[in-house]
Amino acid sequence: VQLVESGGGLVQPGGSLRLSCAASGFTFSTYAMSWGRQAPGKVRELVASISSAGGWTNYADSVKGRFTISRDNAKNTVYLQMNSLKAEDTAVYYCKVDMGYRTYWGQGTQVTVSS
Repeated sequence: VQLVESGGGLVQPGGSLRLSCAASGFTFSTYAMSWGRQAPGKVRELVASISSAGGWTNYADSVKGRFTISRDNAKNTVYLQMNSLKAEDTAVYYCKVDMGYRTYWGQGTQVTVSS
């Protein structure tokens, strides 16, 4: 299993970023996927999840209405569109797949929201 995130960077408050996570090594279309984040000195938190076919999504209260998770099963990729970014969104963002017997995380991509 390999999960490779990309799309992070430095953005001003109020700006937008789109993260991507390219998955390989498993049957992507049969698993729900999630995005999590970890800020310095804080525990990792789950911010968004999407079902295997994309028909169900769930968000942490802190990002609801600003972030959108989506997936393209033909491209084995899950996305996180982040709008109206705030300083408190600064963190390393990871994608995750839970296979029951084991949870896999990518290496993460840094998102910094600062003026």
